[in-house]
Amino acid sequence: MRKRNKGLLSLLVMVILTVGARAQEETMEKELQSMGAIVETPTDSVTNFKKVKLDGISAVVGDYVILDSDIEKTLIDLKSQGASTEDITHCSLLGKLMEDRLYAHQAVQDSILVSDDEVNATSDRQIQQLVQQVGSMDKVLEFYKKETVEDFREELYNINKLRMLSEKMQQNIVSEIQVTPEEVRQFFKNIPADQKPVFGAELEISQIVKAPEIPEEEKQKVINKLEEIKADVEDNDASFSVKAILYSQDPGSKSKGGFYSMTRQTPFVKEFKDVAFSLQEGEISEPFETTFGYHIIYIEKIRGQELDLRHILIQPEIPQAAVDAAKIELDSIRKQVLEGKYTFAEAALNFSDEKETKFDGGLLRNPINFDSRFELTKMDPTLYNQVRNLKDEEISYPLLEADPRGGPPKYKILKVTNRYDEHEADFAKDYLKIQELALREKQYNTIKEWMDEHIKDTYVSVNATNRSCDFANNWVKE
Repeated sequence: MRKRNKGLLSLLVMVILTVGARAQEETMEKELQSMGAIVETPTDSVTNFKKVKLDGISAVVGDYVILDSDIEKTLIDLKSQGASTEDITHCSLLGKLMEDRLYAHQAVQDSILVSDDEVNATSDRQIQQLVQQVGSMDKVLEFYKKETVEDFREELYNINKLRMLSEKMQQNIVSEIQVTPEEVRQFFKNIPADQKPVFGAELEISQIVKAPEIPEEEKQKVINKLEEIKADVEDNDASFSVKAILYSQDPGSKSKGGFYSMTRQTPFVKEFKDVAFSLQEGEISEPFETTFGYHIIYIEKIRGQELDLRHILIQPEIPQAAVDAAKIELDSIRKQVLEGKYTFAEAALNFSDEKETKFDGGLLRNPINFDSRFELTKMDPTLYNQVRNLKDEEISYPLLEADPRGGPPKYKILKVTNRYDEHEADFAKDYLKIQELALREKQYNTIKEWMDEHIKDTYVSVNATNRSCDFANNWVKE
């Protein structure tokens, strides 16, 4: 298939630390006139001058200015993250930065909002990760050449707000795009015979899961603690945010006081969303259970169909005896399957604690496209290492695995139920993969049309030195 490296660069390069300076209307003309300018600064009162090269303006998109240093910093940051920059040129990177700013500019025009809490929460997580990586906040500031934490936070805020606006705008553009079976058929039919995609060797994998049984007294301890926190907030005006920082076991929100912004489409478990959308602004829920543990929710703000909330998650203690019992039970199930008392699918239906797979014979679904097949070269490394040595009809011994979503650990046994060799795409056998390719093609074309239309309607100026760039989009207007 024909590759679109330039058009797809926006999907491959994540801009982490670029600085987008907002142009003020009253100085816009002066900034444009000084693109790459040499400014003469007097060194005495009359005639001696010193020439100083200013940080040039590479481009302007709507209300956003892109400086030469933005491009340089982005390239440095990509390298520092270990990303390959071999095929990334100055022009392609500038094009990506211009795309981001066009999305953000149009998001503002369309009243697509990003709350300060969302932006600050993202910045807090990034700072935590950076501190963990380099050892201290001082080293972070030194690496990014910032004098104070406040300066660094301000820069992160601007970066993240622009990025989040850009992402929301992109999601808004493609959110309702779907492909019909006929569109998938036509897409596949139009691929030249010598460009048909080749799919690598694949596996179908099934599993049976046993979760350690949590004693009722441990559950009640957690419920009592959450009720105590709720009462302290309601009766004594204690801070819910502080309580979340002190007691919550949710790694995704603990550091930001339990904060989440969500809609009905946010991928949270059903029980959590049902409780959240049943509450009024300022109300705190009773303790309730999900697969992650026990929660209470405080509704901070209701904005139409969007909620700003804080929550506290506490997980009951699991005694080692319960963990050992789960392993023993799962080992017994494994032996019964090997002895022929049950098929693996029957054992999954009868004994597995994982609702998502037990009714489908324990069959795992690929989280990328929900197909039952996993391409070996694209598998999650942990799962690959667990099954790579399994032979046909062989079942793994019980494996203890932490819940990637933050729930309690569980034991599981695995079996490879089907193997597929590398092959050229077949419409019937590979329909889901072909459907995904067709959807991406349609989304790409929609984004391209949106870009063409909005570039025409938005103020765009590209520095003379960058006008010769072969951009994927028509940034240099004729």
